[in-house]
Amino acid sequence: MSGMQLSEQDRADIIATAEAAAEAAREITLKYFRGQALNTESKLTEGFDPVTVADRGSEEAMRAVIAARRPDDAILGEEFPPKPGTSGLTWVLDPIDGTRGFISGTPTWGVLIAVRSADECLYGVIDQPYIGERFVGGFGQAKVTGPHGERALAVRTDVTLENAIIFSTFPEVGSEEEGEAFHDLAHRCKLTRYGMDCYAYALLAAGQIDLVVEAGLQAYDILAPIAVIEAAGGIVTDWHGGPVLEGGRVLAAASKELHAQAVSILSTY
Repeated sequence: MSGMQLSEQDRADIIATAEAAAEAAREITLKYFRGQALNTESKLTEGFDPVTVADRGSEEAMRAVIAARRPDDAILGEEFPPKPGTSGLTWVLDPIDGTRGFISGTPTWGVLIAVRSADECLYGVIDQPYIGERFVGGFGQAKVTGPHGERALAVRTDVTLENAIIFSTFPEVGSEEEGEAFHDLAHRCKLTRYGMDCYAYALLAAGQIDLVVEAGLQAYDILAPIAVIEAAGGIVTDWHGGPVLEGGRVLAAASKELHAQAVSILSTY
């Protein structure tokens, strides 16, 4: 099933369901973010773990919304076993992308919601509950709603590599060799920033930055960013320029030119 085969009603229902799921996840995650229990308990190696509770609660809330509204769709999430479906569509959920940021109190984590068919990502949401920003892409939509109201998403396409801003979670994620590949590329850019989790992809879609390079990702880490960035006019592939729907080494670029230059460097590793 491709996006072209979905009815307008189906598309509208998917968008409304994604919004409802994001709202449900906001309510749960904000109960724990920067909470006293998180500050005092998250360092324990045993016992109550608020981050896990927030993760699981967020995913449970989203699954309940999706199951009630679209019972024929499959669900793949980080915290629970997959739920099979018969519609050909799968909801892919990451209830808190960026646990380190969540624990640290930085508003760079997010709730990721994506809808995919067998061969493409159709719709995605990157939601940052604390800031109140929601980035969506797919079915003709590419927008962010938040403190500035609603704005269209569009990547910037006139930046050269030497003037590019590049983001990553290296050196925390990825092998030593993958880190070397990232730094090989980053040294050619104007500015490098680290540890922005899924918020980096949202910033690329919003035209604030130009490149994101990651490794070791799962499908639920990248599917929503793929949908949002592609809707905004950007490109998301693996380091060789191929599909990256299942995760792995990820390159997101604002323009074809930057993407080609990045691939030429990263693909040698």
